[in-house]
Amino acid sequence: MCKKIILVGYMGSGKTVVASKLATVLQKTHLDLDSLIENKENLEVNSIFKTKGELYFRKLEHQVFKSLVESEDEFILSLGGGTPCYANNHLFLKNEDVISIYLKTSVEELHERLLGNKSSRPLIAAMEEEELKEFIAKHLFDRNYYYHQAKHIVSTDAKSIDAIVEEIKI
Repeated sequence: MCKKIILVGYMGSGKTVVASKLATVLQKTHLDLDSLIENKENLEVNSIFKTKGELYFRKLEHQVFKSLVESEDEFILSLGGGTPCYANNHLFLKNEDVISIYLKTSVEELHERLLGNKSSRPLIAAMEEEELKEFIAKHLFDRNYYYHQAKHIVSTDAKSIDAIVEEIKI
C-alpha cells in the first residue's frame, strides 16, 4: 500500500524544511500544499486571500488536499498551518494510507523562530513582540484539537532539523 507522510503544525514549526529533508533521506517526493495551490492559481497565498478571500482559499485548499490524499501517489506533504482546521481536513490525517505527524512546538520556541522572520509572514509582519506571543498562544489553543488528530507527535523544541528527521524516519 502506498504511504503518504503528512506533516502538520503551526507556522514556524518546521513543516516545509523537515518534509524536504525527510524526502531527501527517504528518497521520496516532497510536496508543499501552499506551493501547489500557488502554482494552480498562479498567485501567492497572500494574494489569493487578498483578491479572492479566505473562503475561496479554504475551498481550494480542501480540493487540492483531498485530491492528493485520494491519489495513488506516495509522497511527503507539508501542510499550511491552518489546513487541518478547516473543511474537516483533519479527518484525512486518519486515513489508512496516511502517516500523519504533528510537529509540536512550544509557544516560546515558535515566538523565537517567528520573531526572526516576521517580515516574510504577512499575517504577523506588523505585530509587536508581546502581541505576537499572545497571537501564537491563542492560535495554538484554537488549533490544538486539529493538530492532535495526527497519528504521531514529534516535539521540535531545541532540536535540529536532522534530529527531527531522524526521529520521524519510517
